Amino acid sequence: MKEPVNVNVRSQPELENASLIVGWQEDAGKLGPKVISYLNKHIKSKCFCEIEPEKFFPLGGVAIDNDIAQFPVSRFYAGARKDLVIFESNQPLHERYRFLNTILDVGQYYCKINEFYTVSGTIAPIAHTTPRRLMAVFNQAEFQRKLRGHELENMTWEGPPAINSFLLWLAQRRNIPGVSLWPEVAFYLAATEDPKATKSVLSFFNARFDLGLDFGGLDSQIKAQGEKLALLRRENPEIDKYIRTLEVGLSLNQEEQFKLAQGVTEFLEKTPA
Repeated sequence: MKEPVNVNVRSQPELENASLIVGWQEDAGKLGPKVISYLNKHIKSKCFCEIEPEKFFPLGGVAIDNDIAQFPVSRFYAGARKDLVIFESNQPLHERYRFLNTILDVGQYYCKINEFYTVSGTIAPIAHTTPRRLMAVFNQAEFQRKLRGHELENMTWEGPPAINSFLLWLAQRRNIPGVSLWPEVAFYLAATEDPKATKSVLSFFNARFDLGLDFGGLDSQIKAQGEKLALLRRENPEIDKYIRTLEVGLSLNQEEQFKLAQGVTEFLEKTPA
């Protein structure tokens, strides 16, 4: 195939038959950024290639967060593991078809990928105390059979297709096996963080690639968040009632969902880490 265009290559990694992991900055519970950061730190990765942003992002409208300009990023990483390449990016706003093809172009041309994984959180009407299911959508039945022992549940979705769905379709046309992973994120943690959801997908990658990940820090985050929410429940009987309703498998109406999400978000934002 031809050398990819619209990219800035800093160095060429020594990769062969690699697995590509894709995560997006815009994600429920900050799941994508957390997973990518955790994996990059573990394999001591460095950026070797970037997709040039001009064609895909409106640079004239750069986002501002806490008075800091947030420029779009689209970076490929490789590190100590020669069988893994990681891609983190904001979701493109223009020419998505070309952008997604560029991801696969880089993966095939520079990394010789033989499979890929996408990660995105799916907002679920569950309590934070509930175990997180890890759901999946495959682009090949054979690849699904290959991962049968990893407790992945088939996902059904009736809404508009997500960006990961388009990437799966494009990879299928190139005969690249792929799966889109969708760990559940408790809906009232979607605006903050859901470390349990992060651990669910990292546990999958740990088992799949025998990474030997240390979950000590993540377990501490899960414990700390649980303690904060336990305090909130003691202080606010209404919030406690809503969470208890979810814990027994019942649903909340729209107003109750809003009150719970707002109450949890405000409490976690003002409570010291």
